[in-house]
Amino acid sequence: MYPQGLTDTLLWVKKRYGDLPLYVTENGAAFFDPPTVEGDQLEDPLRVAYLREHLRAVRAALEQGVDLRGYFLWSLLDNFEWALGYSKRFGIVHVDFETQRRTPKASARFYSRVIASNGAALEP
Repeated sequence: MYPQGLTDTLLWVKKRYGDLPLYVTENGAAFFDPPTVEGDQLEDPLRVAYLREHLRAVRAALEQGVDLRGYFLWSLLDNFEWALGYSKRFGIVHVDFETQRRTPKASARFYSRVIASNGAALEP
């Protein structure tokens, strides 16, 4: 929940261990999303903001010479989480647990734009 911490950690690893190829894995946060979705859209502005700021933090580390080879968002799909059960959701794709219907969230559309634009979509 602290994007600067991600940049700082990546830079610390570079300083301490040299130019190792690094990967950010399972970066994400749990937010409340409704159990069912009406229609084909679900807005999740907190997750979009989280992603925007953490991807900017990753870019800042890259600009400072970190050899970052990959960034993996946690998670693609909502699922049962060991500490929170079904009470909060992590995915960029909403899963209706009763019907198994999947609905891409606004965060999925945002992440897709970031990838397609090679990061240009991170700008305001």
